[in-house]
Amino acid sequence: MNLIRKQIAYKSINEIFEKYIIDNQVVSQENLFFLYELVRYFRPKRPKAVANITLRPLLDHLIEFDKHRTILSDYLKNILLDKKFHLMVSDAGILQDSDFLYEVRKRISAKILPYQPQKDTLEYVLNQVFYKENDFIWINKIPLDELVELMEILNGEDIYQFEKAENGALSEILYSMGLLTQRMSGRSMDTSILNMIPKYNHLESPFLGFENEFLEIESRLRKGEIQFVNSNDLNYKQMVILYNQCVELVKHAYKNSAVFGITLKVNQSLLRIRQQLDRIKILMDFLVVDKPQDRLTNTIKLSLKLIEYNCYKNNISKLISESTHVVSYEITQYTAKTGEHYITETAKEYFSMFKASLGAGLVVGFLCIFKVLLSKADTSDFGFAFLYSMNYAFGFIVIYLCGFALATKQPAMTAATIIKAIEEGRKNQSATEQHSAFAILFARLFRSQFIAFVGNVIMAFAVGLLLIWLIDSTTGINITDTKWPTMIKDSSPVHSLAIFHAGIAGVFLFLSGIISGNVSNKNKHNQVYYRIQENPILKSAFGAFKTAKLANWLEKKWSGIVSNFWFGVFMGSTHSIGIFLGLNLDIRHITFVSGNIALGAYGADFQLPAITWFWCFMGIFFVGFMNFIVSFGLSLSLALRSRDIPLIEIFSLQKSVWKHFKKRPLHFFFPPGK
Repeated sequence: MNLIRKQIAYKSINEIFEKYIIDNQVVSQENLFFLYELVRYFRPKRPKAVANITLRPLLDHLIEFDKHRTILSDYLKNILLDKKFHLMVSDAGILQDSDFLYEVRKRISAKILPYQPQKDTLEYVLNQVFYKENDFIWINKIPLDELVELMEILNGEDIYQFEKAENGALSEILYSMGLLTQRMSGRSMDTSILNMIPKYNHLESPFLGFENEFLEIESRLRKGEIQFVNSNDLNYKQMVILYNQCVELVKHAYKNSAVFGITLKVNQSLLRIRQQLDRIKILMDFLVVDKPQDRLTNTIKLSLKLIEYNCYKNNISKLISESTHVVSYEITQYTAKTGEHYITETAKEYFSMFKASLGAGLVVGFLCIFKVLLSKADTSDFGFAFLYSMNYAFGFIVIYLCGFALATKQPAMTAATIIKAIEEGRKNQSATEQHSAFAILFARLFRSQFIAFVGNVIMAFAVGLLLIWLIDSTTGINITDTKWPTMIKDSSPVHSLAIFHAGIAGVFLFLSGIISGNVSNKNKHNQVYYRIQENPILKSAFGAFKTAKLANWLEKKWSGIVSNFWFGVFMGSTHSIGIFLGLNLDIRHITFVSGNIALGAYGADFQLPAITWFWCFMGIFFVGFMNFIVSFGLSLSLALRSRDIPLIEIFSLQKSVWKHFKKRPLHFFFPPGK
């Protein structure tokens, strides 16, 4: 049945009753249009903007027209009679699979073409009437006393009014709890979960204990020994204790992610158990009646919860947020540790960073020459993508293994370091001290970035110029004699899309940081380095000492190697992908722009107008700024979210940085004297 039809704006509740009640009965007892229109009458256009919703017009109408009260009461009872909802309660909004991408695809599919349950279920009624995702927001803004009054006026039955719990709402709750407890017990026994909680492996599972206590309570309810549970009931108290133990077990598993690492699949399994525990806790409360009025209020609260579960069952943003929270935390923990090496403090560290950046500029100068030579190859767009990718990838790996510093690789790492410092400051310092410490740390970061940029740009320009001169001197061939106009134009922020392309490079820099942290985290969880260290074939071939040394080296370097390899692939293949898609896609990296300007100027025999030189050097500035701000901004937002730090905190930090800059501006470019 489709309820979406021409919308009529009713001026009063009375108009709805007059339309749907003819000859003292609803036009069709099976028809949901009457209920649909009643809900639509109260539904606000912007639920979040409304402070509260009142049912006073409906209540007053039912009090005034007793016949309408009786008709509406019978109509609702007829609609809700024997409607099942246990599967909705056990499934709605809870992960059904540990495969993250599958769950996302399923929810997207459900948004495009929503799943329609069978007509004998309560979910069908809710889908037809409360079909908007934000319906639960305004429903929860209705005062509880008005809902209680509505229930009393309609002479509604509470969820405890049946014999031996053989049917009705309480039976559905018990069925849902049974499904959830069995699923939790089974999932908690998975090897991947047990590996996260080794100290629990010799203990009896609290999930099994919880299930046994629940089965005891369920048996008593279904046999009619009790109609509901008292909070002082011994079985219930024991169930609460075991429930808390289950929660602690999951928390312990999450904490151990720092020790054992965690994969997205394991995170999904733990998240599913945690969601089921949250749902169980809510359902447990509906079993308890300590005061007579609890029967009615529990019934109303259950109704509100059912509407809420049905509304957000296909929520994608919450799924992504919950699914990636722990994994992103561990990734940013790794990048924070790595980023500490990129922030200088003393003058010695400052000039060491300068030397390391000169080394990176040296390698990039060679890469610029290699790319020009590779561009002369007779191959396809895919061939160019492969050649350029390998050129970049192996160059970046050399920079990394030699301990050189490519400035643009730093922001993705240092953002997490800053957030880690903020997090620790929030725990141990006052707001003023915390903001002051952050400003000093940011000044250290900024001058480290500044000197790294300077070293990269100077050396890449000089080496690129030297190498093209040597090639020309020895072979008599100017390798950029035809390419220099393009190289100069691509460096200009006003004559090309250099700024946009620099932003794309910033995204890739951010992704390379994510890859680095993810590889480290995943390998830790899968004990990759321990496997190498204890591999009998390797130990037999190289000896135990060398094998352990290899494992230790890979543990320190492998994630960085993989990260730099993929960064090179991203950089080298973007233009070819853009050609394939018919889009103007490319990358601009400050160090390569500097080298390319040198090559382009030599190709033009340095006969460039002053304005061209101006725009070239402005290009270096803007490209560097975009490389930094995009990669740093994305990394900062990820680190903030992973640590549950509110975004508003950034404004206070900005003020502290500006205050520090006005007080000591040179500290943002040069190390302070002793």
